[in-house]
Amino acid sequence: MSATHRPAIRVVRDRTIRIKVIDDCGLACTFCHNEGTPVTADNRGRAELPFVAGPGRTGRVSIYSETNGVGFLAARMAPDASFRRAVRTVARAFDAHEVHLTGGEPTLHTEVPALVAALTGMGLSVGMTSNGERGRQVMAECSAAGLGRVNVSVFGTTAAELRAVQSERFRAPSKASVNIVVPGMAHVGRVVNLVESYGQFADVRMLTSIQDGPESVAAISEVLARVGAEPVLRTFTAGTSDERTLYRALGSRAVYVKRLLPVRLPDTCASCRFNNDTDCEEGYYGIRLYLTDQGEYMVGVCIQRMDLCVPVAELPKSGIVEEVLAFKDAEVRRLTREYGAAA
Repeated sequence: MSATHRPAIRVVRDRTIRIKVIDDCGLACTFCHNEGTPVTADNRGRAELPFVAGPGRTGRVSIYSETNGVGFLAARMAPDASFRRAVRTVARAFDAHEVHLTGGEPTLHTEVPALVAALTGMGLSVGMTSNGERGRQVMAECSAAGLGRVNVSVFGTTAAELRAVQSERFRAPSKASVNIVVPGMAHVGRVVNLVESYGQFADVRMLTSIQDGPESVAAISEVLARVGAEPVLRTFTAGTSDERTLYRALGSRAVYVKRLLPVRLPDTCASCRFNNDTDCEEGYYGIRLYLTDQGEYMVGVCIQRMDLCVPVAELPKSGIVEEVLAFKDAEVRRLTREYGAAA
C-alpha cells in the first residue's frame, strides 16, 4: 500500500447469512470449498462414509470435506413454508437483514426467482454469488423479484484462462466461464488482463485463495502494482473475517481486494484443532444455512468444522446465538477503537 495514499476506514456490523440453495454447478474449480459440503452428485447413494471430496465423476472438488467432519449432503432448497420458517428463525436470531444465495451455482436452481421473492417478502435484502451459467435465463426475473446485488465470479477473459483453474475433466476448449480467485503468481497475467480489458465496464473484485494463503496474497499485491492501484476505502465487517479494500486503478477503474482476517469465535474456536496460524484458513466468516438430503435445515459456523453444524430447531439451546451476537458487539467496539470509524 502506498505510504502517500491512505484509504478511509469504515467499520460495519455483520448482518448477513449465507444460504446454500443448491449444490449443482457446471464448473469444476480446483479451489472450491463448496460451502463446506461434499459434492452431492458424486456422493448420492453412497453406502459407506467418508464422502468423496473429489474430483469424482463430475470433476468437482470440495477442498475441506475430507477433514471437516461433515455428516450430510446438501439438498436443493424450495421456496416453501419450511424454507421461510428456517430463514426467518435464523435471521431473527442473528439480527440479519441480508441473505446471500450461494451454492453450487444458484442460477441452476429452477426456482431461484421464487426463492428471491420469498426472501424479499420477509423484508430481507438479497444478494447472490454466481458464475452466470444461466444468468441470461433467470436474472431478469430475479431482479424483478428484488435481487439487489450479484457478485459474478470471473476467471479471465479467454477459454485458456478458465481452463487454468478447472479440473482435468473440464480443460477442453469447449468449456468457458469466469471468477477472480487469485491462487498464485502464475495467475497474475490473467487478472491484469481482465482489469485492463473489462475494468471500465464492471468493478473487479479479487479474492484470496484460502488454500494457497501467502502465495495468493503476494500475487494479488503484484496485480495491484502492475495496474497502478491506489487505495481509497478499507471496509471491515465486524463479526466476520471479511476485510476488503477499494482501489482505483488505470484511472478511474474500481478494483476491490477481499482478504480474510485471523478472526476467531472466543469459545467455539478456542479448543479447535485448526486454531493456529497455519491450519485455520477462513477464520470465522459468518453464519451459513444448509438443507440436508434428509430434509433438515442446519446452521453452520465454519466450513473447516462442519461437525459444529446444528439443526435450526436446536439453535436456541446451542449457545451459538449468544456467542456470535456478543462477538459482533465486541468486534464493533474493537475495530472502532482501533481505526476510529464505524457505520
